[in-house]
Amino acid sequence: MLSDTEAIATVAVKDLKTAADFYEGKLGLRAVSREGKEVIGYQCGNSVLNVYRSEYAGTNKANAVTWVVGHDVAGLVRTLKAKGVVFEHYDLPGMKLDGDVHIGGEMKVAWFKDPDGNILNLVSR
Repeated sequence: MLSDTEAIATVAVKDLKTAADFYEGKLGLRAVSREGKEVIGYQCGNSVLNVYRSEYAGTNKANAVTWVVGHDVAGLVRTLKAKGVVFEHYDLPGMKLDGDVHIGGEMKVAWFKDPDGNILNLVSR
């Protein structure tokens, strides 16, 4: 039923201007739609990431968005760090930390947060 439809990631933020500065300025996303001061849609490959204003922004304590970026996670981490993105470090079973990149077998992943504390990540698979 739903397996043939697109899913859209949706992230709550407190201030759309601050979020736009981060998602556009630091992550390099391109806005493809704007609904006043409430929602911005960003193109991410063949999908859209909706960022919307909510009083509940940043309350999710789990991953909100994952970007599958290929094998050069470390290179992308360096690029984002140069733009001021701060990466999170977690003590996870079966994974070792190499700089800001967690490695577990063939998988490489790096976590960071947006200005509202939403947990975002880059993964190699």
